[in-house]
Amino acid sequence: MFSVGDFVQPRQGGPKLKVLEVKDDSIVAVQASNEKGEKFTLNAADVTLYTEDGDFGVC
Repeated sequence: MFSVGDFVQPRQGGPKLKVLEVKDDSIVAVQASNEKGEKFTLNAADVTLYTEDGDFGVC
């Protein structure tokens, strides 16, 4: 399950989200780039922990 402060992403793609609340089988999150923005309530099963794939190092 997820914890407050985790970064998640919708399984079907979308922005990086920060978890604000965890309720039973849902979470409340905001876009990580705009933490004062709109809050979203999502099913926990519809999101996964955020990871960055690929080489983000020196060009």
